[in-house]
Amino acid sequence: MEEALYGPSGFYRRPEGPAGHFRTSVHASPLFAEAVARLLCRVDEELGHPAELAFVDMAAGRGELVTGVLRALPPEVASRARGYAVERAGRPRDLDHRIEWLAAPPEGVTGLLFANEWLDNVPLDIAEVDSEGVRRLVLVRRDGTERLGDPVAGADAEWLDEWWRLPAVRPVEGRAEGSAEGTAETAAEGTAETAGEGLRAEIGLPRDAAWASAVASLGRGLAVAVDYAHLAGSRPPFGTLTGFREGRETTPVPDGSCDITAHVALDACALPGARLLAQRDALRALGVTGARPPLSLATADPAAYVRALASAGEAAELTAPGGLGDFRWLLQPVGLAAVGLAAVGLGPVGLPGAPGSPAPLLVDVPDHEEQ
Repeated sequence: MEEALYGPSGFYRRPEGPAGHFRTSVHASPLFAEAVARLLCRVDEELGHPAELAFVDMAAGRGELVTGVLRALPPEVASRARGYAVERAGRPRDLDHRIEWLAAPPEGVTGLLFANEWLDNVPLDIAEVDSEGVRRLVLVRRDGTERLGDPVAGADAEWLDEWWRLPAVRPVEGRAEGSAEGTAETAAEGTAETAGEGLRAEIGLPRDAAWASAVASLGRGLAVAVDYAHLAGSRPPFGTLTGFREGRETTPVPDGSCDITAHVALDACALPGARLLAQRDALRALGVTGARPPLSLATADPAAYVRALASAGEAAELTAPGGLGDFRWLLQPVGLAAVGLAAVGLGPVGLPGAPGSPAPLLVDVPDHEEQ
């Protein structure tokens, strides 16, 4: 997955960029960047208007979000703002020269770190339950062919136990030959069944580590991750690994021809003091409502009415149930414990129901044909 996405011939090295293959909130409407700019202004106020206010755009693509955010800032804030685009692909030629292009987030800056659809592309391993109820790593070749490898062990196994439990072997009642009734004894003699054979889990430990590292780079401010997500108690039974090419979902073949992505266990990524909420709730708190303009505006100013109607449609897409509105926002205050998230208009600090987890450990993805 690492090589397929970020290697010399990887998907994210392609000249057309991610926007040539899939549509994110950033591409859906400038309203998204404007909402993030408003969030940056609220963070700026809580920080006491620092001399330099950073906006760090993680997985910046071609710099669309950081460009839109800086453009939407009011002059007084824009005069102090500095944009950082964190991306492993090369810098676009036409990017504003004021935006710094980096391979890793800057250390110790003050402001807002924003990771829109970054964690879903952080490479991870996949576990599958075999016919004996053993959780095994899934190995894949460049042509997409899969087989099961070694049992999951160590920190990965501990992560599964904590965040994504998979069932094991269980006996089932069988039927005696010629009998209408089965017994546990007949099951024990050879008709045992594996509960959950073929079920999968995506081991999110590398994503926990990546997020913790990004948060640690921020000196003071707010870190936000936005992504496809699922929570403990409702993990997808067969995982979410998939590919995207030219706007369509496709088989995730790791040859660099398509995006390879999997939803994020954001509750596992969360650090103390964080909060999770749906994108629709976050954007509404930041002024993206999707309300239709009054009909009276159509008579008073038809052009303004048409613009407002188009904006309402874009807002509806960003907040729609079953679509972008179902994305989750993970908000992590850094050095703002006294005011927390309520001060920036995004609710009280706290992540109800999330169990405590050990400090994340970095797990490298092997760089060879099967990984």
